[in-house]
Amino acid sequence: MSTESTADSSPLVKIRSLLPGLARAEQRVAKVVLDNPATVAHRSITEVAEAAGTSETTVTRFCKAIGVGGYPELRIALAADTARTSMRPDRDLGGDIGPGDDLRQVVGKVAFADARAVEETAEQLNVETLEAVVEAVAGAGRVDVYGFGASAFVAFDLQQKLHRIGRTCFAWNDTHIALTSAAVLTEADVAVGISHTGSTSETVEALRVAKEHGATTVALTNFPRSPISEVADHVLTTAARETTFRSGAMASRIAQLTVIDCLFIGVAQRHVDSAKSALEATYDAVSGHRLGARPDGRRRRESGK
Repeated sequence: MSTESTADSSPLVKIRSLLPGLARAEQRVAKVVLDNPATVAHRSITEVAEAAGTSETTVTRFCKAIGVGGYPELRIALAADTARTSMRPDRDLGGDIGPGDDLRQVVGKVAFADARAVEETAEQLNVETLEAVVEAVAGAGRVDVYGFGASAFVAFDLQQKLHRIGRTCFAWNDTHIALTSAAVLTEADVAVGISHTGSTSETVEALRVAKEHGATTVALTNFPRSPISEVADHVLTTAARETTFRSGAMASRIAQLTVIDCLFIGVAQRHVDSAKSALEATYDAVSGHRLGARPDGRRRRESGK
């Protein structure tokens, strides 16, 4: 199972994604780093340990846990990330939404968070893992997608996309139906579980049942060391921040949809001729339901044009 990114993503993105899986003392170090990365880039390991209420050894373990060789390397990475961020014209929009923010500030911060979710997801996405998932889905007899709560919207989006190019796909957001569907999958099938936290019990359980019956299992989550990864053959990760007013918010769904779009296009490329024919057929099938369309499905030309 591969979860490491092939791109050089922000160290803060990696810390946020690994946070739930860190030991409690390491989580305190992570909080110190995430709260003020620019300051940490200029602080000694002793100062960071004191701020986190822990030891220098724990800070070193934290660095290794997030894939950084040691504290000097962490400082360098944070300094570089801070420099990149300081050059962004919209850098002041990166904070949490406060109860006193006016609507103009809210719009700016929401737009910033959503845009950054897409950018950071693309930066850290493991293309080799995506390639393996594309191959599995492209060759699958059937694809099951499990998503509950906000993730259900993403699951149904993947179903709709794959159906439009003639691939058999079902999205389930009912626990009993998801489990019964997973129980009849075979080695020829693929099951995809979508969960931002990676700890949605219904999604994890459905994916586990699918795996037990031989299906290739795929997890789409923001946290690669979460429970869903334990039952997944392939783990695709997003990089979205959920904040006080935005738990289950659009940023996490946009990040998930970014990965889903990449997956869909990759599958369509494997079946380019049949995909094009299917897209044209499905477009023609619904074109007559657009206002201004003629009975034969074509749009009426405006008078004088």
